[in-house]
Amino acid sequence: MAFANMVTTFAGAFIFPFLIRLCWGKMCDTWGAIGGWMAAGFIVGTSWTLNHGVGFMVQSGSAWIDMAWAAGAGLFVASLASGDNVKNGFVNIVYAIIGGTLGGFILSCL
Repeated sequence: MAFANMVTTFAGAFIFPFLIRLCWGKMCDTWGAIGGWMAAGFIVGTSWTLNHGVGFMVQSGSAWIDMAWAAGAGLFVASLASGDNVKNGFVNIVYAIIGGTLGGFILSCL
């Protein structure tokens, strides 16, 4: 994998959890439950389009990585950096790994 592909892949993996951490909670606080649905559509949709449609993420080989893994790992690191409860963050990353594995398995069956 070329260096430019590594940089864009890292940037694509960074953008998704960054937008979740930055916007999702504020949208839910401002608009309630509908804000959560809007955040899901805008944040996940925009990140997916940038990573897979525009091509920020470049995957070499046959391995396929789900965006849930990037979100879980990025949010866990953000929790560690901000001094949040590490135990809750660990539980969330375990759920992200399970969800990413399940999503990848379901897609591989199609």
